[in-house]
Amino acid sequence: MEHALAALSELFEPMRLLALFTGMIAGMLFGMMPGLGGVAAVSIMLPFIFLFDAMGGLALLLGAIAVVYTSDTITSVMLGAPGSPASAPTAIEGHAMAKRGEASTALSVGFLSSMLGGLVGAVTLALAIPIAGPIVLALGTPELLMFALVGLYFASSMVGKDLAVGILAGCFGLLLGTIGPAPAAANFRFTFGQAYLLDGLSLTIVALGLFAIAEVIGMLAGGGGISSGRQVVSNWSTGFAVFWKHKWLALRGAIIGTFGGFVPAVGANASTWVAYGDAMRSAKDKSRFGKGEPRGIAAAEGANNATVISDLVPTLLFSVPGGPAAAIFLGALFSFGFYPGPRMVSEQPTLLYLIVWSVALASVVGAAICFAITPLMARLTRIRFALIAAPLLLIMVAGAYQSTQTLGDIAVLLVLGIVGWFMKHADWPRAPVLVGFVLAAPMEQYFWLSNQIHGWSWLVRPGVLIIAGLIVVPMLWKAVMARRRKLADAAAAIGLEPLLSAEDDGPRGTTTSRLMLAVLAVAVFAYAAFETSGFRANARLLPMLAIIPGLALSLFVLVREVRSFLTQRDAFIFDAWNEYPVAAMLLLYGIGIALVGLNLATLAFLLFVLVRFAGMRWITALIYTGVLIVGINGMFVLMRLTPPGGYFTSVNIF
Repeated sequence: MEHALAALSELFEPMRLLALFTGMIAGMLFGMMPGLGGVAAVSIMLPFIFLFDAMGGLALLLGAIAVVYTSDTITSVMLGAPGSPASAPTAIEGHAMAKRGEASTALSVGFLSSMLGGLVGAVTLALAIPIAGPIVLALGTPELLMFALVGLYFASSMVGKDLAVGILAGCFGLLLGTIGPAPAAANFRFTFGQAYLLDGLSLTIVALGLFAIAEVIGMLAGGGGISSGRQVVSNWSTGFAVFWKHKWLALRGAIIGTFGGFVPAVGANASTWVAYGDAMRSAKDKSRFGKGEPRGIAAAEGANNATVISDLVPTLLFSVPGGPAAAIFLGALFSFGFYPGPRMVSEQPTLLYLIVWSVALASVVGAAICFAITPLMARLTRIRFALIAAPLLLIMVAGAYQSTQTLGDIAVLLVLGIVGWFMKHADWPRAPVLVGFVLAAPMEQYFWLSNQIHGWSWLVRPGVLIIAGLIVVPMLWKAVMARRRKLADAAAAIGLEPLLSAEDDGPRGTTTSRLMLAVLAVAVFAYAAFETSGFRANARLLPMLAIIPGLALSLFVLVREVRSFLTQRDAFIFDAWNEYPVAAMLLLYGIGIALVGLNLATLAFLLFVLVRFAGMRWITALIYTGVLIVGINGMFVLMRLTPPGGYFTSVNIF
């Protein structure tokens, strides 16, 4: 209680409250943008955490994390487009209710259930600190290394349907994390003679590129407005009554989401559908689901908010990110010199409780703000996304550039953005890449210390074997299920009624994105294997841990995709063809910044985007572009940076 009260006093320091509310507003805005969600919000806020002290910077991120799944209810209900994958059940039920004039009821149930889920997650986090603290203190570096491996495996195996692709993505993230200096040897790895890479890649750039840039490409190519019509929202009282009627269902969904958050990388997507399925199973009349059932909204919204907060439990206690947003938060902790696990539990209890208070306060205030702004948002649902994309891209560029203040920041941002865009269309999970990147540094440190202290005997420590079971048991279970599917297929082949249920293996054939990514993965891991041969022994350990399985799996995936192409050419798909020009346009924008500087390149880029994609007139587009350029230059002034200049010329405003 002493630490909890001290943390509350720390949080109510004016600048920290400002940081928390700024993060909340950002989280709400990105939560309302279909496809962006929490990862994009936290990624874009990450560069600004250093404008505050350590606790203020973390409060900024926590404000965004805590309200994303509250505000995305607006998009899901009003537009029928999930603000994030975890809001799909809300979109199904809520939009159906909105179509029959019950948008206010659906939104009320969603906001209140999200608030309840956030409070349950905060309470869980508070209780986990004193209960799990002694357990964490008993762990050594071998156990912490194994927890990191478990987190990476869970992220790779539970996000997406393809285990090989998931683990391959995790290995790619580990490989990205090894760029730069080796902590245990006098070696610089994978720098290609570029001074920019001597310090490795920035977490901000990796997160922005893989997630935010990739989503913006798709939305710009889609064109049009966010909605084809305008919704009217009024009369909240009915929604409050419906929520009260289903309050225990929302609480049950929050508890389900809490347990989902405890398991690294399960995330809100899985927890939400489990809670939604539980609500359907317990309903007397199941026929209403899918047609506008508020029970589905209550369960789903309670689960996703509880999950995203309880994701912080394994993050803070074991350095194992519960999800992509938690992985970014973990990176922020490292940036401020906080190391989750034994040191944080024993030395930073006030910080832990400040995190609890931040998410609890943000959950309550966020719901209240959503109630206040929803009528206004309902009037703006016909806005074209290009109007939002223009300032959004500028913020991303500014956020990336502040890392080292070189053009390399922007180049890596756009290249990773293209990679993330291909991964999105190939249905390759991006979360394992981010988790692997964040865990690379602590894994290498724990691995080296374990060998130095214990030799290889740490492999047979009881704690290590128990934690390893969290990887081995699921793998054995997947092998058993694969065997059952083969038996079912064999039974069907001889005309027997299959007694075992076989899962759908996904679409047959292949696509351009899958083929190109498979070829790229083989090339990357093969070159990395060649480059690693010249490293010192201690600098070679972690890269080889990523390269050996990564190269084997990339070859396996390439053979599989080529065979699918050769045997099922009729099913081959040239996917996302309409998005290629947008991706090329972004790359040209990056080249333009390198040649003529940020301001001139942005002038040409934004004018084209606003006229071509937003349908604005030239004079209006010119005024809007001027406002945005002045705004982004003002942001650079606040961050005490000079906008990037070009090789040939550069124009500065301030």
